[in-house]
Amino acid sequence: MTSPALDEDATGSIPVSAPMPAASPLPSLAADDWALASKALARALDPQGPEGAVVWENAASGARGSVTPVGLAYAADGQTCRAFLAEIAGGAAVQRLQGRGCREGQGGWAVSDLRPFGS
Repeated sequence: MTSPALDEDATGSIPVSAPMPAASPLPSLAADDWALASKALARALDPQGPEGAVVWENAASGARGSVTPVGLAYAADGQTCRAFLAEIAGGAAVQRLQGRGCREGQGGWAVSDLRPFGS
């Protein structure tokens, strides 16, 4: 018995899911926290986005943070990149970080050069 062919065309009745964010660049940040943080990162780094900090919070885990773009977006290796500062709090610990994000093909941002702020 053969199965019917799958119809892979997107329709208006079933939303097309957004691409999943890449794995967290911080081992200490849980996947559900990174899902929220990566959305804030994308908004903060977007050249047409807000100019100030973008905050995020996961009420379930208690983790929260902010991403602040630094300077203007620039081209590097054919990608749009932007430097950022981030603050991540979970429990009593607070991490202050600096890094760079570059837009990937699907519209997500790949984080690189992530290190403690000031190092």
